[in-house]
Amino acid sequence: MKYDTYIFDLDGTLLDTLQDLAASVNYALRQHAMPEHSIDDIRRFVGNGVRKLMERAVPDGAQNPLFESAFATFRQYYMQHSLDTTRPYDGIPEMLDELKRRGCRIAVVSNKMMAATQELIAHFFPQIEVAIGEHEAEGIRKKPAPDTVREALRQLGVTTKNAVYVGDSDVDIETAYNSGLPCISVLWGFRDRDFLLSHGATTLISCPEELL
Repeated sequence: MKYDTYIFDLDGTLLDTLQDLAASVNYALRQHAMPEHSIDDIRRFVGNGVRKLMERAVPDGAQNPLFESAFATFRQYYMQHSLDTTRPYDGIPEMLDELKRRGCRIAVVSNKMMAATQELIAHFFPQIEVAIGEHEAEGIRKKPAPDTVREALRQLGVTTKNAVYVGDSDVDIETAYNSGLPCISVLWGFRDRDFLLSHGATTLISCPEELL
């Protein structure tokens, strides 16, 4: 099926952000004398927003008396270093250019902080019309709730008709389902084929060109 509206996840779908996220997490942990984590650990921790990322990284999570301080350190450091090594996956800019050329509407919804989401989109992807991160407006819940997808569709001025959600994780599969959208799961991101299939993926692609 051909779609005319594309709602993309960000981390692990359009951008490889893992190194910068891991560096920021481990910086915050070092500053608070906490044990650091490997890249593979961070890969498993991401997907539910930065607060959940830090809850998984900090010993005892949010119950740790130093958690809020460590989380604040992470946020501050990441905002200063989110562009250190982060790059689009191969073929992503060209794919977005072609979608734009065809007149498709394009948005990003992410559980990343709103400021970081919008900074990354502005820096890397002029093709994207709407970028929504962790929303501060009352009543707008983060993914897998459908709220940010609905807000993106509202800002684009379109409905769910001929729209598709594209992501790399189980959270994205659930978000698409909750939003009433078909989901295309990508295999170049933070989760592998077996994981995605075990969490309900039905359509998988191995390179961005397959979206065209």
